[in-house]
Amino acid sequence: MTLTIGIDIGGTKLAGGLVDEHGTILREGRRDTPAQDPAAIATEAADIVRELAEGAPADVAGVGLACAGFINAEGTHILFAPNLAWRNEPMQERLSALVDYPVVIENDANAAAWGEFRHGAASDADDMLLVTIGTGVGGGIVSDGKLLRGAYGIGGEIGHMRLVPGGHRCGCGNRGCFEVYGSGSALVREARELIASGTPLAAGLSERCGGDPDRLKGRDVTAAAEADDPAAKELLTDLGTWIGEGVASLGAVLDPGRIVIGGGVVEAGDLLMQPIRAAYGRNLIGRGYRPMPEIVAASLGNRAGLIGAAALAADEARR
Repeated sequence: MTLTIGIDIGGTKLAGGLVDEHGTILREGRRDTPAQDPAAIATEAADIVRELAEGAPADVAGVGLACAGFINAEGTHILFAPNLAWRNEPMQERLSALVDYPVVIENDANAAAWGEFRHGAASDADDMLLVTIGTGVGGGIVSDGKLLRGAYGIGGEIGHMRLVPGGHRCGCGNRGCFEVYGSGSALVREARELIASGTPLAAGLSERCGGDPDRLKGRDVTAAAEADDPAAKELLTDLGTWIGEGVASLGAVLDPGRIVIGGGVVEAGDLLMQPIRAAYGRNLIGRGYRPMPEIVAASLGNRAGLIGAAALAADEARR
């Protein structure tokens, strides 16, 4: 039995798992992220590794880290992270000095894509695109069975593809990025603006937040749509249309065989997935004369990153 440990390091928590060769999590561990202390992050990760490895039913072959930041092409340093104090951080070396296992580090979205590719919704595909819809838009690309990392290790940042020239300002500093229109944050922004407008259409949404738009959350919009609220359904259709149009542009470049949509908003099911598929089909170059890729919901949920990181560590151990 091949066992590896995957750890997904985000801005607020470290989530770890002892994972077998089938992508099954046998044991889990969690810590809060000391976001402003790189050394402490490595220490917490090492504590999770030791906790998960203790009494494991077989030897642990390696450790994979899914990191919310830019990883260099050599897979040794975290060049930059927007929500943690990683600036050219030698994370592989730092953690390797604390544990007795080989360490692999990867961008968290790339790791999630690899998890879905190896053990999830794209396990029978050779070419796939993962699109994660959360606070922003993340993504990972597998082409001909290999992760697309680019020349400098920063490939796959699909959320910052420009969708609307001169559009809304993005957190990255540019305008009109995909994630400004196709994210959970965009859904909430549009819903709050609708409530603030005073239109009777938003009465149901207004009731859910007590008339205070700032209190409205994305889950409130999803719940309202599931309860057949017309404004909420319209907002999800608009969001799905933006996502489908953005993914269609990526499809023209990548020609994926499977497109996997992940993130919390996907809990809306067909209320979101149908407009994504429809917009993709309307905007795909050569439509009617080329195969249409399957567009499916992710299957590994918020554990995709740690499962993918563990799978990458297992791949490295087999080399």
